[in-house]
Amino acid sequence: MAKATRARAEMERSKGKPIAHGAGDLPRVRVDEYNFEIKDKNGFIGDRANKEAFKEMIARWRKIASDNAPDPLGRKQTEMLSKRTIDRFLTDGKPAAAVTVWSAIEEFAHELVSVLLRYLAEKSWSGTQKVVVGGGFVSSQAGALSIKRAQMILRKQGSAMELNIIRHHPDDAGLIGSVHLLPHWMLKGHQAILAVDIGGTNIRVGVVELNTQKAKNFAHAKVGKSHVWRHTDDEPNRTTCVEKVAAMLRHMVEYARKKKLDLAPVVGIACPGIIEETGSITRGAQNLPGGNWESESFNLPEVLRRAVPKIGDQDSFFVMHNDAVVQGLSQLPFLDDAQSWGVLTIGTGLGNAHFSTKPELNKVA
Repeated sequence: MAKATRARAEMERSKGKPIAHGAGDLPRVRVDEYNFEIKDKNGFIGDRANKEAFKEMIARWRKIASDNAPDPLGRKQTEMLSKRTIDRFLTDGKPAAAVTVWSAIEEFAHELVSVLLRYLAEKSWSGTQKVVVGGGFVSSQAGALSIKRAQMILRKQGSAMELNIIRHHPDDAGLIGSVHLLPHWMLKGHQAILAVDIGGTNIRVGVVELNTQKAKNFAHAKVGKSHVWRHTDDEPNRTTCVEKVAAMLRHMVEYARKKKLDLAPVVGIACPGIIEETGSITRGAQNLPGGNWESESFNLPEVLRRAVPKIGDQDSFFVMHNDAVVQGLSQLPFLDDAQSWGVLTIGTGLGNAHFSTKPELNKVA
């Protein structure tokens, strides 16, 4: 059997099972729940602990601080404040600005704890030992401080559960996690894979170097090269988005060829929403740009496979999962002591996923 044909056949099965999009049974973990939505009288509880909620908290506290006093955060509207600007308020030596941001951090930390405790009350999250937090919010100082403060609140309440910031930069975690969607043997002999992370603000495509010579469980996997497209600046439709992703993938294939990196003929995709095993998205993709991504007639992995049919001399194979699941999977090599764990991703929304580690399979040969 030719190498390309044999590789393709192997990719269509894993111990006799087809490799499905949005799979609940992954090589080293079981996905107990993801994109979990809980409502109360005020709407989805996750909306109380995302980037927009934090900005709203800053706006409320600056209004309080500026009552009969100059606005401590200046003239720029709150929604226009960048993460870097907000972080500067914490360190620029102006107490009024610092305490305004700190007040929002404190409020956000308490809201995050209340949301997390609501998740933990659900059967799928019961017995959780650790929760890692990713998403663009935690890449800022204000975001990181919010998570650390939430951990202290949990400890004061007597909880033994650990709440930690994801180890990789969130931009990288959304790509690196894709290596754990596939069986280890499928990547054996290759140096890297391609990965895509589709979000409500940016789309990122990168080459993930496996570095299995350092650790076979991908503990040293890293993003060797990536390109980000801030699609909100362009307001594209869905078709343009897909064409752009395909072009970015072809660029990364060429980059790997020039660097003489042996790419596995697989591409991992992280995408918001409920991912069906067929490759369609049923709900949760409302923040994606320019068109209906939640349609049985639209299959993103298949559209991209047709646009990038070959990687090197082999047929390409695409596998897609929820973006919170993929970010959480990036943490897997560092959670050998946790049987039950979860991930929250704080960005445009609040993503979530819960996992059960398979102890019998957790050591990669």
